[in-house]
Amino acid sequence: MKKLFVLLACSGGMSSGFLANNIRKAAKKRNLEIDVVARSEFEVEGYLDQIDVLLYAPHLKYLENEFKAKCDPKGIPVSIIEQAVYGMIDGEKCLDIIVSLLERKGKL
Repeated sequence: MKKLFVLLACSGGMSSGFLANNIRKAAKKRNLEIDVVARSEFEVEGYLDQIDVLLYAPHLKYLENEFKAKCDPKGIPVSIIEQAVYGMIDGEKCLDIIVSLLERKGKL
């Protein structure tokens, strides 16, 4: 299986970078080959041909339809990160979201 690539869309804040790091640690513990990067919402389009999942920070909910319009045609699952998960920088729970999305798409 190829290494899966997850993009966290945020406003360029540090917390998304910490969350990406915590997700990578959680994936390593579960022996999952998943790479995660955090990027600005303005950079999402440049990653659409590379990513397997797009997660976005709760404060970007207003961009939900735009993200889905860009990702749905490419079969990329998209989900908001719940405020509690994002605020606690909870890599384990965020990884659960990623795994669930990938399983629903038959990618895991």
